[in-house]
Amino acid sequence: MSETKPHSAVHAENYVADGSNGTKEKKKGGIISKIRRRLTVQGDSENIDGAAASIPKKAAKEPEATEDHYLHLRCAVTEYSGVSKKGHAPYNPRKKNQDALIMADDPATNTLILCVLDGHGEHGDGVSAQFRDQLAMEMMSHPSWGTDIKRAAADAIAKVEHQVIRNFRIDTEFSGTTLSMAIIRGNKLIGVNIGDSRVLLGLEKNGKLVAEEFTHDHKPDSPGEKERILAAGGRVFAVEYDDGIDGPPRVWLGHMDVPGLAMSRSLGDAVAHTAGVISDPEFTEKELDPSSDRVIVVATDGLWEFVDNDETIELLFPTPGPAEAVDCLVKEANARWMQEEQVIDDTTIIVAHLFDYKASEE
Repeated sequence: MSETKPHSAVHAENYVADGSNGTKEKKKGGIISKIRRRLTVQGDSENIDGAAASIPKKAAKEPEATEDHYLHLRCAVTEYSGVSKKGHAPYNPRKKNQDALIMADDPATNTLILCVLDGHGEHGDGVSAQFRDQLAMEMMSHPSWGTDIKRAAADAIAKVEHQVIRNFRIDTEFSGTTLSMAIIRGNKLIGVNIGDSRVLLGLEKNGKLVAEEFTHDHKPDSPGEKERILAAGGRVFAVEYDDGIDGPPRVWLGHMDVPGLAMSRSLGDAVAHTAGVISDPEFTEKELDPSSDRVIVVATDGLWEFVDNDETIELLFPTPGPAEAVDCLVKEANARWMQEEQVIDDTTIIVAHLFDYKASEE
């Protein structure tokens, strides 16, 4: 049976193990050391990659393949599709998907919400799931939703995060989630980003489809982000392995080698937030151009880790519709993970066509 499921999610980890010194920590080689560099490797818990549910959920039968959605709102998106696929970790056969997916529309304001969440840590699936279940409704019920999208989104994100932190079933000390969201109202696109998931645009220029990064990843070594972490007393460095290859830059407490978070902004992650990590969303916006804007891609780093922006647009260009584009991108991302790391991260991808793009080909 296929593992591909539209609409839900959960991810692999972004933490590394606790060490005892205050400098770069060398890790021993071996297959487990290698395959877990880009994922979480903190602690020995059997739940580290989401092996056990952190909060009870009602069972719901979901489609096993991507489906196209034809939008009847008066907005730039005419067709979209999304899917979340559980990754593969040979050291954890009971691993759960920790990503989450939101695709919601509001006919009252002709607004479409496309959002991906990438949970990490032992309870990352619980964090991302609570955002999946509550965020869209909180945004749409906000008093400013009709007039101030950014305020409504920021307030709703903060409210749900507060609820997650207060949820006794979810331990957010070392668990959290990213969030990347595209909000389309009419021809206006607003990007909302916390962490290292991403929103990408595909534009037509001189007869070719080209990539334009719409949101920007929050990495610990990014300008501005690193300065804030250092000012809060945190440290930023990558873990060094015996073969000399470093993992990604990570955030650490000033006096202890935890938590090792591979992003500078996240939702949850109480310990990391004492070292300068924040949950403030970063907004980007633009008026979509019917003459050039063709595609929106929203995805977790299960895609972006080994497939860059330009390759993403090149891969989806030959596909006839969003569902086929999503399937193509998931397969390519999974293949590259296996080739590079012998492990597969959870992968969540949404593709939306704008202004009847490729409608005549169907």
